[in-house]
Amino acid sequence: MDNQRSMDLTNSLPSQAQVVIIGGGVIGCSTAYHLTKIGWKDVLILERKELTAGTTWHAAGLIVTPSHSDVAVEIATYTRELLKILEKETGQPTGFKDIGYLQLACTPEWLEERRRMAAFVRKLGVSYQEISPTEVKKLWPLADTSDILAGFYTPEDGRANPIDITMAYAKGARMGGVRIFEGTTVIGINKKGGRVTGVITNKGEIKAEIVVNCAGLWGRQLGKMAGVNVPLQAAEHYYLLTQPIEGVHPNLPIIEDFEHYAYIREEVGGLMVGLFEPVAAPWGVNGIPKDFAFGEINPDWDRMMPYIETAMERVPALKEAGIHKFFCGPESFTPDGGPLLGEAPELKNFFVAAGLNSLGILQSGGVGRIMAQWIVDGYCPVEAQYLDIARCFPFQGNKKYLADRTVETLGLQYKLIYPNFAFKTARNIRRTAIHEQLAKAGAYFAMGMGWEIPDWYAPAGREAKIDKYSWGRQNWFEYLAAEHKACREDAIVMDVTSMSKFLVQGRDAEKVLNRICANDVAVPVGRVVYTQWLNEGGGMEADLTVTRLAEDKYFIVSAGDFYTHDLMWLRKHIPSDAHAFVTDVTSGYTLLNIQGPKSRELMKRITTADVSKEAFPYMSAQEIDVNYALVQTLRVTYEGELGFELYIPTEFSAHVYETVIEAGQGLGLKHAGFQALNSLRIEKAYREYGHDMDNVDTPLEAGLGFAVKLDKPGGFIGRDALLRHKENGSLKYRMVQFLLDDPEPLLYGGEIIYRNGKIVGYLKTGTYGFTLGGAVGMGFVHHENDASNEYINSGSYEIDIAGKRCPAKASLRPMYDPLNERVRS
Repeated sequence: MDNQRSMDLTNSLPSQAQVVIIGGGVIGCSTAYHLTKIGWKDVLILERKELTAGTTWHAAGLIVTPSHSDVAVEIATYTRELLKILEKETGQPTGFKDIGYLQLACTPEWLEERRRMAAFVRKLGVSYQEISPTEVKKLWPLADTSDILAGFYTPEDGRANPIDITMAYAKGARMGGVRIFEGTTVIGINKKGGRVTGVITNKGEIKAEIVVNCAGLWGRQLGKMAGVNVPLQAAEHYYLLTQPIEGVHPNLPIIEDFEHYAYIREEVGGLMVGLFEPVAAPWGVNGIPKDFAFGEINPDWDRMMPYIETAMERVPALKEAGIHKFFCGPESFTPDGGPLLGEAPELKNFFVAAGLNSLGILQSGGVGRIMAQWIVDGYCPVEAQYLDIARCFPFQGNKKYLADRTVETLGLQYKLIYPNFAFKTARNIRRTAIHEQLAKAGAYFAMGMGWEIPDWYAPAGREAKIDKYSWGRQNWFEYLAAEHKACREDAIVMDVTSMSKFLVQGRDAEKVLNRICANDVAVPVGRVVYTQWLNEGGGMEADLTVTRLAEDKYFIVSAGDFYTHDLMWLRKHIPSDAHAFVTDVTSGYTLLNIQGPKSRELMKRITTADVSKEAFPYMSAQEIDVNYALVQTLRVTYEGELGFELYIPTEFSAHVYETVIEAGQGLGLKHAGFQALNSLRIEKAYREYGHDMDNVDTPLEAGLGFAVKLDKPGGFIGRDALLRHKENGSLKYRMVQFLLDDPEPLLYGGEIIYRNGKIVGYLKTGTYGFTLGGAVGMGFVHHENDASNEYINSGSYEIDIAGKRCPAKASLRPMYDPLNERVRS
């Protein structure tokens, strides 16, 4: 290894390369290694100091697979299996030892959460075994098990040496043709025409087709050089190393003790006690020190001592053990706790792989493989919502925002996350023009995309707060039921301003959008088209509506979660010589959603326009007067009812809102939040992109083939892949709606689907269907040959909820209003 490194250092820096990777940590080296496996060899790694500098060198090296995300499980499992063969391939040990991984459940809430996850990860091939406190004691004699309800044990997991892993990736990369240059600092990024063209280093310039930011702690600073937002923030991360303790041996499993915010493993005869405290400390807010490489942070004993003492309760011998070292080093965290991977929205061919939230070693193999495939193919090879940097928003690069949010995100590793979890830090950033009015109406606000979003409404005289998080019916469940009922029987008003809104204008607008959209948008003015955007593999990149406002003007509305991604995808696929221009108008409009069988009567009270079925049909748009305002109005629904969406110029928002509320008197009008939106749309089997389906699914599996026009002139992106898919004559999986027979259990998504006693998939989403009378969910049902109508309809189904199987009905058609009679009324 040393000879190879010397050879790299004596070579002069090349003037060009196909790929330049900035950062010689575990992620940069893994990405380079995996590029060689696809056949890309003209790759450079530029490291400012030495390989593993920054955070890689001091990592704890946990290699553990259970997770709530199938992508995270896939990433971790791939890494673990790769480490088993990497030494044989490269001759470089990785230090991997399958000593086992033990998570503790000490409260009923944690026990249910672990049981829910256990069923999920077993389906993905993880041997995640529930064991008794007695069995925990046998595995860990030194542990106090008096408060433990159960343990969850994965015997194949373990630990590895972070430096050895990185060197193994680096050696494998070199064997594949990669050149590594240490002591080479990138001081600038070259770009032209919205595309990266190379890098400037302290040793000269390098032209490059592709640049990859794997700079770890320095990822945000490097991003700024390129004009790219990489919202990550370093935080203090601690572990305690003890002197040798009697009874401690190298084969003790790793313990994760959520209630005590700690992980514990053996280290040279003593113990390592790592902490993910709920209130963390950001570090390097104004930038990482220039010469920082293998440095440490002076530990804050006063702040951390209560957490240390809490962690020691699990292993009482720790209280008497000698302390070898209390280590504090930086780790990078992101605003939502997910990694930042993929092509930067701001700059073509500039990729990012950073912000691993203290999981870089564990995820290194899987992330490297994903990045390599993404770079080569041009689109993400796995479900992207969890990891795509294009999910981030510009404001999230704000220093104060990152510092305040990081206080909370470090502790997410060991926090019990309920389905209606909302961050407490860095709140009240984006508020709609009628925020205060909604607060007075009883709104409980969750947070999404920085927006304060009404989640549900407390009735008059009740405080809008959550009494206690739980897996059962929380205190607002009855409020949600009333909102749901009002939509089905009367009318609701819902603020969904957080939706993304774009204008595409120009004489080539139709031509450009018809190439991007799978559906045909060459429609008359005033028509609304439901469509998907596909990648070259046929996978869905977006799910949205396109409304033709004029011959040369279209209005696009998509989910707020995907604002950055959708804007990037749109701009990326407009040819440079096309006369088509994109304008982001998201903040220019308040979006009020009026839904329910009495919504037309309400509209008649606030406009002089003819809103009859004949004059204002389903999937059409008109600009109408609402009292003194002019409002672009769409006759669409996401709730499965007769409804209208009002796009109100921001300055008219309060006026139109007050008009709607006054007109709703006597019609049973209620405010409704996003919990109601979710329960209504799942009951109607309406899909939500990023939850029910994503970029690895085609519209055919998702049951959206009706929105694809394969024969339209000129084709569209992904058409050839869909045609090949159809030529195969069968689908391996399909979206199915489920309704539990028992009205008592609740569904949240992630529950395993059984058909005739065999696992065939899992629910992507779940909620309570108040009209149908039970919990409902949607998920893909798989069959190795053909998930045909006959196969799906002939099965007997059960849904696993925390280890208990609940009988359920299954349907390929919506169980609520299957003929769309209410929608089109």
